[in-house]
Amino acid sequence: MLIVALAGLCASIVYTIFAVIRLVTFPPPAERGEGGPKGRVRGVTIAKPLCGAEPELLENLRSFREQDYPDFEVLFAVGDPNDEALPVAGQLGEVIVAARAEGGNRKVNSLIAIEERAKGEIIVVADSDMRVGPDYLRSIVAPFEDERVGAVTCLYVGTTPHPPLRGTLPAPRGTSGVEPLVSRLGAMYINESFLPSVLVALALQPLDFCLGATMAVRRPALDSIGGFSSLAGYLADDYMLGQRMRAAGWEVRLAPYVVENVVWEPSFGDLFLHELRWARTIRTVRPIGYSFSILTMMFPWVVAVLLLSRFSRPALWMAAATLGLRLLLHLTVRWKLRLARPAAVWWIPLRDALTFVVYAASHFGRSVQWKEARFKVSTDGQLHAGRARP
Repeated sequence: MLIVALAGLCASIVYTIFAVIRLVTFPPPAERGEGGPKGRVRGVTIAKPLCGAEPELLENLRSFREQDYPDFEVLFAVGDPNDEALPVAGQLGEVIVAARAEGGNRKVNSLIAIEERAKGEIIVVADSDMRVGPDYLRSIVAPFEDERVGAVTCLYVGTTPHPPLRGTLPAPRGTSGVEPLVSRLGAMYINESFLPSVLVALALQPLDFCLGATMAVRRPALDSIGGFSSLAGYLADDYMLGQRMRAAGWEVRLAPYVVENVVWEPSFGDLFLHELRWARTIRTVRPIGYSFSILTMMFPWVVAVLLLSRFSRPALWMAAATLGLRLLLHLTVRWKLRLARPAAVWWIPLRDALTFVVYAASHFGRSVQWKEARFKVSTDGQLHAGRARP
């Protein structure tokens, strides 16, 4: 067993070194260029599916309306006329109520309603907790100058609301007072686990998926896969969009832009259920790769080596070196992504332990919690309604 633990630890060390290299060589925001269409200006519809209100929602949505681009519209949509996001988005424009449900994915149901009203040649979809700068749209549209490109996506970095919350909304009922800590742990997962893993994956294989931070599609390409309706039954709509684009002969490109994801988690329970949904989503769409992702986690292997070796001196030295490498990843992320918050060195063990717990829990069951609804996810990634959250 000790040999297995040592092998797993060595694999996680190799992965982390590669992730650090990928981060170091990834162009920082100021060096990615201004982007922008060099040919004709393409009309764009920014689609914002909404569900519920969160802190800083108004600022997030407003950032998409303040774009340095000559021809675009922003369309909001909710699935319920009583949705708390409706009056917030209503301050910025008309909100569509998606009355028809074509599948279990409520986000996609809203996108279907937007698609019917959209005027743009390109539809840009971004989740409600994303925030962008005025040059965002130019950077996203630029890759479409290549007529082979059917979809464009981009990476995102996790940040947290700065207390006191800047949004016009009060903190939702039921918050525990620990939400700044929990939200920061959520942002750490995005920045120190998810983003590096995507960079590593892109070094090893062509891009064949999209990320919820941005899914931009050319209308003819979207029509060729059956529109957003073809995604309505799937949990991983962003992943399936990229997959279907590639299958239809279109290319998926990564835009030279990093979106800001404003993370807000009111409790540890909400954070766990959120990350469990992500984990089970990835497990469903990439089961083999997800199983081997345990080899990217240093925490469980360090603990196993220490326990199995009975805290021998070589094991302690190896653990110290491993922890030093993990700290290097943490600091590299902060430097490369230009994070303004103070370093969270002492939270690294808690963050890594939680990542492993979520990974382990993801193998026991196929149910996910999405907002206030519970679903079962079949092996083909389809959503099936379950009991509502009490």
